[in-house]
Amino acid sequence: MSAETDDALFTDIDLGWEHRKNRIFLGLIFAASMFGVVMLALLLLDVATDFYVGITEYNISLGEFFTRDGSRREELSGFRGAIVASIFLMVLTAILSFFVGVGSAIYLEEYAPNNRTTRLIEANLANLAGVPSIVYGLLALAAFVNGIGMGPILVAGAIALALLVMPIIIVSTQEALRAVPDGLRNGSYATGATEWQTIRRVVLPAAIPGIMTGTILALARAIGETAPLIMVGAIFVNRVPFGPFDRFSAMPTQIYNWANEPSQHFIHLAAVGIVVLLAFMFVMNGIAIYVRNRYETEV
Repeated sequence: MSAETDDALFTDIDLGWEHRKNRIFLGLIFAASMFGVVMLALLLLDVATDFYVGITEYNISLGEFFTRDGSRREELSGFRGAIVASIFLMVLTAILSFFVGVGSAIYLEEYAPNNRTTRLIEANLANLAGVPSIVYGLLALAAFVNGIGMGPILVAGAIALALLVMPIIIVSTQEALRAVPDGLRNGSYATGATEWQTIRRVVLPAAIPGIMTGTILALARAIGETAPLIMVGAIFVNRVPFGPFDRFSAMPTQIYNWANEPSQHFIHLAAVGIVVLLAFMFVMNGIAIYVRNRYETEV
């Protein structure tokens, strides 16, 4: 009876057409994936070509490129001030976003009740992680640069980037905390540990690889953001910043300025700057992978 029922179910189905539809769908998603890969390869090829031409035909010296500050004169322009400013930005952004983001995630995951308000907050955090970066730049411009008269300084840029990456850090930290088995928590409670002792000595050590990986990847995104820095006024500064209250021009904004210049020499300087920025991003992503693989343990 069961075999007759199965035969009746598949009597009107053309299995050949179903297989063709599956192959068509597989081809479409493969083509979509390859389109992104090909576009990325063409972009990298274009940057590499401009980088090579700049080094060989325009005699851009990498030594001078790393030791000179920005300048309106193409033959005197360098990347040192932008690199130092970006390092300052990443340090300040990490300080401003890490502790608040991780603390918020711990509260939402370990302490907050599972009610409608908590779910609404978590849904909004997930949405904020996808908000365009220019929105955070406009917020920092209105609230800090113009609102309290902070001006286009490093702290203002760091606040804009911290607002950008904080939802990402919160969401990634929550996922890392959820990955810790409840058995570890229950075992800690069974020994008489308090909730905070359990979180501090059991949950956080087990979740640290995921937390650090998410934080480093968020900072790797922030180091390449241009729109928030342009919004707070980090357009062009031809000197190295020496403190958080100095004006600055980070690597993305310096590249943006060079790319807008009519001179081909500046265009090739921008290509060299892009290669340096990509190197920083690859290093940060490599560190994230190393931290995850080095400290991740089976729990």
